Formats: sequence, C-alpha cells, structure tokens
Amino acid sequence: MTNKINDAIACENPYGMLREPTFSGILSFMRRNYSKDLTGAELVISGIPFDLAVTNRPGTRFGPQAIRLASAEVASLKPYPWGFDPFENLSVTDFGDCYLDVHNPMTIHETIADHARHILASGARMLTLGGDHYITYPLLKAHAEKFGEPLALIHFDAHSDTWPDDSPNSLNHGSMFYKAMKDGLIDPKHSVQIGIRTWNDDFMGIHILDATWVHRHGTDAVITEVERIVGDRPAYFTFDIDCLDPAFAPGTGTPVCGGLSTAQALAIIRGFTGINLIGMDIVEVAPAYDHSQITALAAAHIACDLICLYAKRKLNGFDLPGH
Repeated sequence: MTNKINDAIACENPYGMLREPTFSGILSFMRRNYSKDLTGAELVISGIPFDLAVTNRPGTRFGPQAIRLASAEVASLKPYPWGFDPFENLSVTDFGDCYLDVHNPMTIHETIADHARHILASGARMLTLGGDHYITYPLLKAHAEKFGEPLALIHFDAHSDTWPDDSPNSLNHGSMFYKAMKDGLIDPKHSVQIGIRTWNDDFMGIHILDATWVHRHGTDAVITEVERIVGDRPAYFTFDIDCLDPAFAPGTGTPVCGGLSTAQALAIIRGFTGINLIGMDIVEVAPAYDHSQITALAAAHIACDLICLYAKRKLNGFDLPGH
C-alpha cells in the first residue's frame, strides 16, 4: 500500500506537492523532505530557534515550530494567486533547525554563520525561519561572503534596527543592521526598509518607506520604488513579522500599532518577481502571544510566496544564483 502520511521522511522524490491531512503527520515546512543531504537542493528551509537577543517579550525560539505547523494548511492546495505547484520543478528541502548552545551565548553568532555557510556551499539558497531578528546579522555575514559584499537589503519591519551599538559581541535584535552596516555587509544606497513606524535619529542612509507612506501610496508604488532602489543587485530579504499591525500579527515580541495588513505585505512581495533575491528570512514569530495561529499563518504564507518567487524565476528561464 502506498504511504499516505509522513512524506517529510518517507518520500524519496523531492519534487511535487505532497497531499496529506493538514491535521496530522510529521511537520516539515509545507511537507518538504527532511534531509541533511543537500545534493540537488535548490532552496533549503531551516529554522533558527533563538530568542536571547530580544528587548521585550521572549518566545521566538518557538517560531520555527509554529511556522511549520501553520504551513500544513498552506500546503494543502496550489498557492494563490500563483496557480501552480512551486515544487514541481524546484527542489526544496527542509534541513531542520540549527543547533544552538544557548548556555554559551557568545558562540551563537558563528554557529549561525557556519550553519548558513554549510548550506550555501552546496549551491542552494536559504529561506530561514526565526527566531528573533538578531539571526539576520550572521546570516548576512555568510551571504555577503558567498555573493560579495555589500548586499542590497529589503527589510520589512516596524523598527529600523539600526540603533547604535559598538560592542562587537553583544546580542541585540535592535542593533544588528547598525553592526552589519559598520561591517560593510549592506549597501545603504540600494537598501530599503518598509513599514517602519518607530523613530530613530539616524537611519544610516537606508531608504525608508514607512508605514504611513505605504498606506498613502499603495502596494504598487512600493514595488516600483523597491525595484528602483535595489535594481538587479543581489538582495537579501528579511521580514520581521511585527511589520504587520498587531491586528494581523499579535504573536510577536515588540508589536507596534499602525502597521501593514497581511494583504498589503503579500501584495508587495508578490510583485518582486524581478528582484534578484539571494537569501531570505522570516523572524520574530512568538506563538505564545498568538491567537488562532494568525501570526504563524501570516509567516507561512509569506514564506510560501517567497518560494513561489523562486519557482517563477526558474519557470521564466532564469538560473537561480549559484546554479
């Protein structure tokens, strides 16, 4: 009898959507194969369950589990509005989570960077599930090493995360882009932050499309502006779930009112078909503060649309970076 469940570990074919009951089975992201073998993988999902760098509510260490759980529902049909199976021609593997020695926090940065280096060395691209936003700093380091620095940054958030911090080993999810800029990992002239609605005296030259700008000008204008700013440069994409208004994403550590709706965020992301995304993450999902999974579901839908962007690029005849 053909196996009808737990294809995350039982299925030998990495291609195609896997039809399982949404309410049962082993929960990889969108039922992808769990594997440490990256041979042939074009896109790798992995989790970084870390929340030692938060400045308010903890709990994002449970984010990767929550997003994977929510993704079972997202995987039940072809993604809307794309209308195709993104896994038919795109090999996507769930690598599992990065092991972190949380009792030795000063090892965290290099552990995450080495985790990313290992995956990127295979030729695959990364979609990372956080974890608090600090994880983007070591991820940027590994991606800049791979693709050449500085990178363009596309950053959705309520906070700029460029507050000054000259302590090289500090773990702070509000200063990692300040550090990344000082390290030369990010090119501010070709980087953009979307949905910002907390004040910073120095945005360090990054283009700001704050939440008010998005609400006033609309999603199409955001897409046009991001394309203008980023161009065809290698771009790293990071989405802090608190970019969404707390009405749409209560399950996060530092919610700020006045943010984007889930519909606005998805419409913008779906417009990035021409952007050269070389790495992606979704962070700050804290399920203990969530209601009816709406925050985790938003993160899972965002991740699915990012996968569809990669699949669409391949269908349009573009090689994925590194392949």
